[in-house]
Amino acid sequence: MKLPELRIGNLVAKVPIIQGGMAIRLSTARLAAAVANEGGIGLIAASGLPFDELRYEIQLARKLSPTGIIGINAMVAATQFAGLVKTAIEEGIDLVVAGAGFSRDMFAMGKESGTPIVPIVSSAKLARISEGLGAAAVIVEGCEAGGHLGTDRSAREIVPEVVAAVKNIPVIGAGGVLDGRDIVEMLKLGASGVQMGSRFAASDECNASDELKKMYVRATNPEDIVLIQSPVGLPGQSVLDGTVAPPTVCDNCLKHCSHKFCIIRALSRAQQGDVETGLVFSGNNMRKVDKIMPVKDIFAQLKQQVAEID
Repeated sequence: MKLPELRIGNLVAKVPIIQGGMAIRLSTARLAAAVANEGGIGLIAASGLPFDELRYEIQLARKLSPTGIIGINAMVAATQFAGLVKTAIEEGIDLVVAGAGFSRDMFAMGKESGTPIVPIVSSAKLARISEGLGAAAVIVEGCEAGGHLGTDRSAREIVPEVVAAVKNIPVIGAGGVLDGRDIVEMLKLGASGVQMGSRFAASDECNASDELKKMYVRATNPEDIVLIQSPVGLPGQSVLDGTVAPPTVCDNCLKHCSHKFCIIRALSRAQQGDVETGLVFSGNNMRKVDKIMPVKDIFAQLKQQVAEID
């Protein structure tokens, strides 16, 4: 099978792959630029970053990939969501992907600047609403995905429903997409492209610690991936159920928080190598990944796998 281009607004990605925005600081400029240089769409994970750091990462990504497509992923549940989107738009970001909640305000921000807004949805109803509000595309995420989940249904069920529900925008399938066969499956369901997070978490360019990357590769059994209750108010999928302690201080990083634990600090600890008390988000098909590879090699492998499928 030959991979089609992915068109989002006026953007044209030669390879229909969006790299998932993985916070905190897993998806930074180096990873996003590497994906963009291979013809995909690279995302910087904006959640948890101070505005100045986000500006720096966007500027660095531009230097590393002058002609590539660079976007951000931001968590709607974050207190600083609007500020992160505004900062990225001011820096001329190519598109904004938003998950872990839904915001009508972001569409007005995108319309004013001409920046494509791409919400992550888990139902045909929300996809229709998004298109009506001005979404340039929708990412359809199912229960296979890592991180915060908006549904217990498979993306393989939801994608065809969304394709039938929207009229003029591309649908991107996400959740459990790790190899060429997964990509082809999503495309045959009607998706215009895919979003892949977990595969790129185990890449050389991912900004995770070596310990975190090794943990991804060691997740070889289905029982290694568990559901947790995130303080964001949504279930989340992660590698093992760590001993994340309740917070002793609060940075008010979320609009609404259960205070079960501090998600920003837990994700940051894991990124820095403390996988025992940190939070390691992961999709449920992580067992398909058995090797940490450069992004260039990941793309070459995916293209070869796709080419071998009718």
